[in-house]
Amino acid sequence: MLLKPNHIVILATVFLCACRSNENKSVPAGVYKKGTFGYDLKFLKKKDSVILLKSNDGLSQVIISAKYQGKVFTSTASGDTGKSFGWINYKAFDAKPDPHINAYGGEDRLWLGPEGGKFALFFKPSTKMEFANWHTPAAIDNESWTLISRGEKQVALGKDMILPNYAGTTLKLKVNRDISLLEHPDIEKALAIQLDNNVKSIGIKTNNSIINTSSIAWTTKTGAPCLWNLDMFTPSPGAVIVIPYNERASGKVATTDYFGQIPPDRVVYKTGHLFFKVDGKSRGKLGMPVERTKAIIGSYDAINNVLTIATFEVGSKSIYLNQEWTPDKDPLKGDAVNAYNDGPLADGTQMGPFFEIESVSPGAFLKPGEKLTHQHNIFHFTGDKAGLNKIALKTLGVSLSDIQSALK
Repeated sequence: MLLKPNHIVILATVFLCACRSNENKSVPAGVYKKGTFGYDLKFLKKKDSVILLKSNDGLSQVIISAKYQGKVFTSTASGDTGKSFGWINYKAFDAKPDPHINAYGGEDRLWLGPEGGKFALFFKPSTKMEFANWHTPAAIDNESWTLISRGEKQVALGKDMILPNYAGTTLKLKVNRDISLLEHPDIEKALAIQLDNNVKSIGIKTNNSIINTSSIAWTTKTGAPCLWNLDMFTPSPGAVIVIPYNERASGKVATTDYFGQIPPDRVVYKTGHLFFKVDGKSRGKLGMPVERTKAIIGSYDAINNVLTIATFEVGSKSIYLNQEWTPDKDPLKGDAVNAYNDGPLADGTQMGPFFEIESVSPGAFLKPGEKLTHQHNIFHFTGDKAGLNKIALKTLGVSLSDIQSALK
C-alpha cells in the first residue's frame, strides 16, 4: 500500500513523539547522575534538613549542614545537573559509629588542631601517637552544631566545646562559623580577576572564630587550639595541587613526610611553585610554614576541567602549632597550609579516594573572653580553558599547561 505524503508526516510525528516519550521515561524528572549536584542534594536531604544557598540565577548553589558539624558539604556552578565539587563519603552515613573518625566528607569542614604534638587534641595524655590511640574529638566529628541565623546567601553556626589536650589542659571554648555564597562580582573582587562569559564560577567565604570560654589563659605551657579548614575533593589521574611559595624565605619549603615520605615523582618544585599529584592512589600529606606561604593554594583537574582556588588569612608574625604525630618536636613550629592525597593503607583498605586542600590559623593563645578569627575562601571555575588559564595565571602565577606538565 502506498502512503500519501500527509500520512508519512503523521506517522513521522507519532514516531518522534514516541521516541521523546521513551527518552523521558528513561530519565525521570528529579533523577540525577552520581557526581551531579542534584544527586548529592537528594542524598543529603534524606539524612538531614540541609541548608541550601543559591545565587540570583540559581546556578551557583551550596549545601551546608548544622547536623553534620557545620560542614559545607558541596557546591556547584551549574545548577542541579552540574558537577558536584565536594567529596561525600556516602557509605559513612549508615555505617556503625567509628571510634577514630566518622568521615562524612565535605567541601569545607572545620576542625580544631593541633592533631598531634605536645598540645594535641586527638591523643590522650601519655599515649603513644599511633592510629590505635588517635580519636577525632566528638564536637568536630559527629555532634550537631547550632544554627544561629540564616539568610538567602549567608548562614551562621556555632558550637560550645570542652576539649582536653595532650598536655593535660581542659580547654573550654566556643566556635562560630559564618558562611556566605559569593556572586560573580564578589569573586572578581576577591581574586582581582575578570571572568569571561564562557566561564562558570562559584565562591564560598567562611569566617571562622574561636573564643576562650575557660577561666584560664591559654599559654605556651597549657597549650592552645587552632582553627583548621579542610576541603575535600574527588581526585582524578589528572588532578594536581599547586602551592605558590616565597623563594626568598629561609628554611625548608615544605614538610613532606607526615605519613611517610611522599615519593619524589609526586612532589615537584619549580620557580616558586610546589606541584603535588593528587590522584587518590598514594597516601601522603605535606605542609608549608607561614614564612613560605603566599596565602593561596589551588588545584587543577585536567580531566574534568575544574580549576579550584583557596585563599586564607595568615599571621606572618604569629605562632603556628606543630601537628605531626610526635611529642618530640617543637610544638610552636608548624605549618600554615597543608595538602593531602588519600591512598590505600597498609592493609589495603581506603577511606576515599579523595584529596584535601587545607589552611590553619595561628595558635589561639587567648585570655578568657578573647577571640581569634580565620578566614578561608573556596572558588571553583569551569568552562572555556582559555578563560580558566587566565585565572590560573592571575591567581597562582602558572598556566594550565604548566600544571599539567609539572609532574610528567
